Amino acid sequence: MKKLLLIIVIFLSLFASCKKDNVTPVDTGVTPAMARDSLYYIMKEFYFWYNLMPEVTKEDYDDPYKLLDAMRYATLDRWSFILNYDEYMAQKNGTFEGHGFRIGLDDSDKARIAMIYNNSPLYEAGVRRGWIVEKINNIDIAPVIKSGINQAYTNIIGENKAGITNTFLFKRPDGTELSISSTKKVIDINTVLWYDTLHLSTGITGHLVFESFFEPAPKELATAFSYFKTNNIKDLILDLRYNSGGLLDIAQTLASYIAGNSKQGSVFAKLTYNDKLQAVNSSFKFKSTSYSVDLPRLVVITSRSTASASEDVMNGLKPFVNVVSIGDTTDGKPTGMNQFDVGEKYFIFPVTFKVVNAQDQGDFFGGIAPAKALTDDITHDFYDREELCYKEAIHYLETGSFSTKSISSFKRHPQFSERPSWMNNAFGPEKQNN
Repeated sequence: MKKLLLIIVIFLSLFASCKKDNVTPVDTGVTPAMARDSLYYIMKEFYFWYNLMPEVTKEDYDDPYKLLDAMRYATLDRWSFILNYDEYMAQKNGTFEGHGFRIGLDDSDKARIAMIYNNSPLYEAGVRRGWIVEKINNIDIAPVIKSGINQAYTNIIGENKAGITNTFLFKRPDGTELSISSTKKVIDINTVLWYDTLHLSTGITGHLVFESFFEPAPKELATAFSYFKTNNIKDLILDLRYNSGGLLDIAQTLASYIAGNSKQGSVFAKLTYNDKLQAVNSSFKFKSTSYSVDLPRLVVITSRSTASASEDVMNGLKPFVNVVSIGDTTDGKPTGMNQFDVGEKYFIFPVTFKVVNAQDQGDFFGGIAPAKALTDDITHDFYDREELCYKEAIHYLETGSFSTKSISSFKRHPQFSERPSWMNNAFGPEKQNN
């Protein structure tokens, strides 16, 4: 058992986790200039691409945010970021402010709910994935989403702050219209959006729609896999289309459930730091769990939003399980970050390591391409057997091949998610095993 023990300056401590217990806001007197200086040192010593960064004069920048933008290796790094205290606590607790949904376009350019959290006020009013959103505040929202302009969307629906009220005009699956007034609030995410079993010709198959590797994922995954184990599933359809990452120890747990206890001790993922920090390279190993299902094959549904820890699960299982993906090419983030606290006021997350599997396979910066490309079919709910990706996954499991008929031409449509982009990453856990 090995912990990362690196001391920087009096204001800064390094943890191999995106969460820390008993963090309280403290006025330590840390100024933006002091945080900028700390960031400069961090990037020079711990940044994975420290030797490829642009040369900068730190005094030309008055805060760490601007300096990070100037120093990052822009060719590959789309992920390094800085949080303030409130943002950090939201990430730690798996919360954000909004209506609690994701919205996008279908192939007919109709705006629809792509996903919705159980804690959303709209979910409580009956709204589900697939519902058409005709208007927001009496404005036709589909053309705005089609434009892909974030600010135009925000101008209509407002900032993601609790207390902002919007009026939605929905068309339900039965064709009737429904107007709902909804007020944004703090959304506690549910990471498991759906789980059930299917009775296929090949046996009982599990189906899990998993949205993020943050709290309360451990408890929710344990509930789902306890159900799968009780039902003795033979295969699993793992829907990661909206899962943009999170904690690697949760990814390790999910992979261990799938791979089974017979893989205990085998390497799931290796973390490689820059050439100055080779002594802290580490690995995560498959562990024994109470609800392992020991599957020989896995079908994963993916999209461009499938990133980071989700990709690590797919890549880490590949040497041990036949992993087949359906949908769109994933985001392409085979890296992760450590957390640097500067006075418990700035929380800095630079890319610090690369992730590969037991066979040293990784470097999927172009994303992981699916074996069968299919559009994200937001006209149907996740469990509807007519949903394109889900339907194709069932076909593959039952026949061992993909359908030869063209289900639809592949299209990628814009979507707007309320969940902040800084939650879309992979973070090392508190303990790392060599």
